Amino acid sequence: MNDKVVVITGASSGIGKALAYEFAAQGAKLVLAARRTDRLTQIELDLKNTEILSVKTDVSVEDECKQLIEQAFVRFGRIDILVNNAGISMRALFEDLDLSVLKRLMDVNFWGTVYCTKYALPYLLKTKGSVVGIISIAGYVGLPGRTGYSASKFAIRGFLDTLRIENLKKGLHVLVAAPGFTASEVRFSALNAEGARQGETPRDESRMMSAEVCASKIVQAIRKRKRELILTFIEGKFTVFLGKFMGGLLDKLTYSHMAKEPNSPFK
Repeated sequence: MNDKVVVITGASSGIGKALAYEFAAQGAKLVLAARRTDRLTQIELDLKNTEILSVKTDVSVEDECKQLIEQAFVRFGRIDILVNNAGISMRALFEDLDLSVLKRLMDVNFWGTVYCTKYALPYLLKTKGSVVGIISIAGYVGLPGRTGYSASKFAIRGFLDTLRIENLKKGLHVLVAAPGFTASEVRFSALNAEGARQGETPRDESRMMSAEVCASKIVQAIRKRKRELILTFIEGKFTVFLGKFMGGLLDKLTYSHMAKEPNSPFK
């Protein structure tokens, strides 16, 4: 990763922030995108020996994604890796959901990935670089109470899988990375049925994979140019396996598992 130019969206916290530190440790140059620039400034202070460009970016706005990529190229003259990490979640039954919440999820998670990838693609084709999409096990299995989240993650997977095939002979590397439940702020900032932040997590974050471990595995997968990365065994690989061969059973297990969350919207 020495001197590779890496663009990371959603870099102010969670997996995105951990990726910034992991790439920096391996000698990369960073372009960090997020709405909370004060947090990006702190990362810059922590990583004084790393070349960093921080850009305030709302990935749901196409022009801001375009400006992010253009500024990255102007500063460093190349782009080697784009990590589409920015994302938000939700927690509510679809029948109770204001549809603006689902639209917001798609705008940030799916369209943010599309916008950034569209404008970075010409530069990545020149370097035979990597496009990475951070999805979730929710991109393989529909999670009840999270229709917008699962829909956006399924959409990202379909988009990136297709992009990989389109560019099969052009040297572009496309990785779809699906962490299991990872300790991050995503559940604290998840939207409720009306679109307000729920402000607390329904899960024990201390028992989850850390963002740092997750980031290390993602960077390793990029170095090996893997096409897919599914993290954790039970909540990840085994769940995907069940979905392929025992879908009905997986539906029941998923329902039962998610219903056990504190204050679950369904029982």
